[in-house]
Amino acid sequence: MSHSIFRSCLVLLLLSSSAYSEDLSVLTDEQRASSNYYQHLQAEAYELLDQRQQALGKLTTSEAIKDYQADLRERFVEALGGFPERTDLNPRIVKRTELKEYTIENVIFESQPNHHVTANMYLPHGDGPFPVVIVSSGHSRTAKLADYNQRFGIRMATLGIASLVFDPIGQGERSQVVTPNVEPLFSGTTTEHFLIGTSSILVGRNTATYRVWDAIRAIDYVHTRDDIDTSKIGYTGCSGGGTLTSYVMALDPRVTCAAPACYLTTFRHLIATRGPQDSEQNIFGQLAFGMDHPDYVIMRAPKPTLITSTTGDYFDIKGAWENYRQAKRVYGVLGFPHQVDMVEVEGTHGVKPQSLATVGHWMQRWLLGKDAHVPIRDFEQDLQEFSTLNCTEKGQVLTLENEKSVFDLNAELAEKLSLQRRQQNEQRSDNELRKAIGAIAGIRPGKEIPNPKMDDIGRIHRDEYHIDKLILHTDSKIPLPGLTFHPVVPQESAYLYLTDQGKTGDGQPGGPIEDLVNDGYAVVTIDLRGQGETGTGNRTDVLGDWKLFYLAYLQGKSLVGPRTEDAIAGAKFIAHYALKPGTTRDVHLVGVGQAGIVALHAAAMHPELFASVTIRNAPKSWTDLAGSQNVQGQVDSIVHGALRVYDIPDLVRLAGKDKVKFESAEEE
Repeated sequence: MSHSIFRSCLVLLLLSSSAYSEDLSVLTDEQRASSNYYQHLQAEAYELLDQRQQALGKLTTSEAIKDYQADLRERFVEALGGFPERTDLNPRIVKRTELKEYTIENVIFESQPNHHVTANMYLPHGDGPFPVVIVSSGHSRTAKLADYNQRFGIRMATLGIASLVFDPIGQGERSQVVTPNVEPLFSGTTTEHFLIGTSSILVGRNTATYRVWDAIRAIDYVHTRDDIDTSKIGYTGCSGGGTLTSYVMALDPRVTCAAPACYLTTFRHLIATRGPQDSEQNIFGQLAFGMDHPDYVIMRAPKPTLITSTTGDYFDIKGAWENYRQAKRVYGVLGFPHQVDMVEVEGTHGVKPQSLATVGHWMQRWLLGKDAHVPIRDFEQDLQEFSTLNCTEKGQVLTLENEKSVFDLNAELAEKLSLQRRQQNEQRSDNELRKAIGAIAGIRPGKEIPNPKMDDIGRIHRDEYHIDKLILHTDSKIPLPGLTFHPVVPQESAYLYLTDQGKTGDGQPGGPIEDLVNDGYAVVTIDLRGQGETGTGNRTDVLGDWKLFYLAYLQGKSLVGPRTEDAIAGAKFIAHYALKPGTTRDVHLVGVGQAGIVALHAAAMHPELFASVTIRNAPKSWTDLAGSQNVQGQVDSIVHGALRVYDIPDLVRLAGKDKVKFESAEEE
């Protein structure tokens, strides 16, 4: 190795070692422990649950219970964004398979025009009409083909009860995020549900909106059949299927009896353990308007309901028993305590043989009027292959002519909202639009956000500049750890630089921030709420920081709102720090990734605070995003129902079109 190459390698090694040895943390361990934004949201959630508990204590008469039920159902549907209109199901039976004890029919129907549902109907032999049990699948890629879902159908059919087992969106033959060859892009099903959720939330819906509507239309389908006794409809499902069972049994009065499995607990127990779960398992603002897990049972009281749980489930068993206790009390007030029950079966998450037998017994009791013992039975030899149970020729509904995915349906709604929004905003002044944006995103007017107070923590030296550590204290309970990258002789204006990684993003030697410092600008970076030292460290490129997002979402909040206020506070610090009263410093704003959406909100809500706004690698339109499969990593920066009020171009206009510049990684 030549001496010159050796020296170059040594310099690079020293620079690398220096970068890795830098300690850019700001908070003490004690401060960090008390400043975690997720834990802060947990505490707020518990306060809301305490308020609901007080309301529950007032349910001492049948009249009070009926009012409580009606109010929650109305709020539930509103939070889902309402439902589409009922249209022709256009049902088809595409195949029949005759077996020894029952017949399997492969069924396709449209829950919305050109949006198909694939299902298997298990029919007992003999003369109908038969009672029927609808089965929602849990989070299994194979959905209706999964062993436990087949066992549900077979168990009911062997008891003399028909069963309709259908594929949810994102599973089985209904994958919505696919490769060019129309194969599922993701091996896991919850990833699809999260991405569907991101698209749906922008238009004021939820993954659950589509899941529930499919289920309601499945009930509509069995009403079209002469061989089904539609006065006797049961509903069951495990895990994610237990979630849908809980929702549908609460919302559709046609469900005679229900048995949600391996889901029901309480939000207090869930939030204290695993936290929020899949996209459809979080309803917007439900904690704020007082809807907890037990309310899914209470909303249908006194109709027969069996809570099926396992001892080792991650949906906490203590919460399941608390759920049952609350429901039992309400059923007792109504005079039907025997119509709600609970079974706990040993084992981990999933349908155990005893669970299946107990669900069968419950359905037999309320749909057939029989209380005979249902034995545990092994159905392994009865399970069928995909070739028997599939409903589409190529295995995916997206191969059907003119098929519409959920993204297509959201795109259609987004376009309708765009027209309504333009008409609405023509009547609004800029300040009126800002007020409307603030209301839906949770952002106070800029004048109500006070200048933060600063603690100087320490300094780190680099070759041509230094980095000051600081903490900004706002009127929230979460401090803003920050860094100031400071040239030797700074220009009069300065930058606020926001990234998804918080204060350390893009701050490496030779990085974008250092380029600005080399041009003579001081650059301030901060950890927005839930980032860096106040975050969980759980953010991924595909799903974003979904647990943090959904914990806020359950309370009717966004992450954009508080983070925008943090950005405004950071900009006010730059504008006024170390200047004479009445004077200000120009602030240039950079937002990278999802933090770019926060930056745009800050500039739109307080345009006079910013001299320029650069947005890098962020979407330019939520309307386009709502109709796209490519919504990976966007969940941090979306706002529920935003497209009813505004889109990203509206933010650009309010910020000042001449100030705002969009950049992408390809342009760099």
